[in-house]
Amino acid sequence: MATCGVAGPHLVPIVFAIDGDRVVSAVDHKPKRTVRLQRLANIARDPRVALLADHYTDDWEALWWVRADGRARLVEDRVERERALDLLASRYRQYRERRPGGPVIEIVVERWAGWSAR
Repeated sequence: MATCGVAGPHLVPIVFAIDGDRVVSAVDHKPKRTVRLQRLANIARDPRVALLADHYTDDWEALWWVRADGRARLVEDRVERERALDLLASRYRQYRERRPGGPVIEIVVERWAGWSAR
């Protein structure tokens, strides 16, 4: 996920789940240097974000990528938060075993772009 930092783009890998034009992610229990995450401060200041997922293989016939540009927000509503966590738990066993307790991020995708070798 790329957010708009004061000094330029700030990129971090994330886990995510997709529901139509909505992408959700959460700050989970994996160790972090601080709880004051730069991505959260960046989203609060400027909600524009980009997500990039790709598949690389030595078989260049199977290469692909997709990018989602949108606006992010921290999910405050309890019901919306639980719905987002349910989406993540349906995708990741680790989240079924231990639900994230940190902030939940929702990205409303405004533009999808992609490419595939096939």
